[in-house]
Amino acid sequence: MKKIIISTIAVSALLFTVTSCKTDFDTDVKDIQVSKGSADFTRYVALGNSLTSGYRDGALYIDGQNESYPSMIAQQMKLVGGGEFKQPLMADNNGGLILATSPTSTLQIANTKLYIKGFVDGSPELDNANGNVATTVVNTVLSGPFNNLGVPGAKVAHLLAPGYGNVQGVGPKTANPYFVRFASEPNTSVIADFKKQNPTFFSLWIGNNDALLYALAGADSSVETLTPPAQFAQYYNMLIDQIASTNAKGVIANIPSVTSVPALTTIPTNPLTAAVLGKGNVAVGEATIDDLNKNVYGPLSQILTALGAGDRIKPLSKTAANPLLIKDESITNLGAQITAAAAGSGNPTLVALSVYLGATYGQARQAKAGDLIPLTTKAAIGTLETLPPGIPASLGARGVAYPFADKYVLVPSEITEINSAIDAYNVTIKAAATAKGYAFVDANAKLKELSSNSGIVWDGVKYTAKFVSGGAFSLDGVHLTGRGYGVIANEFIKAINAGYNSSLPQVDPNKYSGVKLP
Repeated sequence: MKKIIISTIAVSALLFTVTSCKTDFDTDVKDIQVSKGSADFTRYVALGNSLTSGYRDGALYIDGQNESYPSMIAQQMKLVGGGEFKQPLMADNNGGLILATSPTSTLQIANTKLYIKGFVDGSPELDNANGNVATTVVNTVLSGPFNNLGVPGAKVAHLLAPGYGNVQGVGPKTANPYFVRFASEPNTSVIADFKKQNPTFFSLWIGNNDALLYALAGADSSVETLTPPAQFAQYYNMLIDQIASTNAKGVIANIPSVTSVPALTTIPTNPLTAAVLGKGNVAVGEATIDDLNKNVYGPLSQILTALGAGDRIKPLSKTAANPLLIKDESITNLGAQITAAAAGSGNPTLVALSVYLGATYGQARQAKAGDLIPLTTKAAIGTLETLPPGIPASLGARGVAYPFADKYVLVPSEITEINSAIDAYNVTIKAAATAKGYAFVDANAKLKELSSNSGIVWDGVKYTAKFVSGGAFSLDGVHLTGRGYGVIANEFIKAINAGYNSSLPQVDPNKYSGVKLP
């Protein structure tokens, strides 16, 4: 069973903040004369990815789907003639996926949802529900059509791709297992199934995964790729043209900055306290801070200082929290110089390790402000790298004595690369909304507002982007809670009302579910 402990959050911070401040929203949900304006909500179809599907807590499950923002919007549309809103519901409230690989064999391909199992030293311990045993079978195809066409994991190009719902493509990853469950036929595309329904109104929130998956992988291109802005624009405009051919009216949203999500802003750059290192839960074995300073940090600090790069690595402290050790591919590789300095040091230990030191620490530095550590990196701190023969195993503790590889951290140059791409994506999205006359949601601005200290307030309840205690984000740190999706639903509703002179009432986010405590 997987266990994740987030050591940076105190129990006292887990309660929602209640304040007497006025609501940040301009329209209450009571006593409003509803009108559809110039829109027709008879057949509302939502296009998007996991955020549209209601995905949260690291999984898709029934309660999350029922609290998806399109479902919330559809309920308000019913007040002015909107039709039923059908969703491809999962088999249970645990989530996760099973793929039948033969008549007698199955393979679990997605984990069940995260939940707070308990507390360790005052911090929440996360685990997977139902012993991480899934029951939803990918091969069991549902009968549609479905109004919620949110496909977890989808990028813009995926919505255009024929065969994206073909079960034969799940193994080679040319198809999406979630879409397999509700595609109208194996060789269809998401946009084709959208058009078959002859929608009168649509919502579109797509493009997050074109940048976010790359960010969560530490901008390691061997793991995930960042969609080039020119390619994004090509596919997005193709998608918009397909949507426009239906003559449906609609609303589209842009993409939040990666720095707005707690999955990338929660773990501190300096989690290595003496207590943490002393517990042995970072796999340093018998090595102590004194050992690490003697064998790694001290010698490297001296060598790097002599090379004019003394700011890269400093000895570990016994009284202050220490930063993670990372590899930064954007800085000059001093591997050859480190090897030469160690070989000429006269210290037998350094001489013996000289080649290893140069190869391992040439682009190493301690993490600092401006770096982002993904939530998933927490579990990897101190896990052991396989080292060459003769190198002490304790020197393989990742993030402690062995530099974290690219996939475990985002450095400033990578953050700039990602946010520059997102800025370009958002220019494309806004231009499409303007050109086609669609209503527009600035989701980027709303997520930044959530990230501010003041957050967003509804009827005395404050929501922020702080992990767990902020109330808006679920336990995976990327997707929203029911309450968070309520905040987003209201942004869509406000945009619809402004764009089509309608008066759909906003929803009450406080009526939906937040982070569940034991």
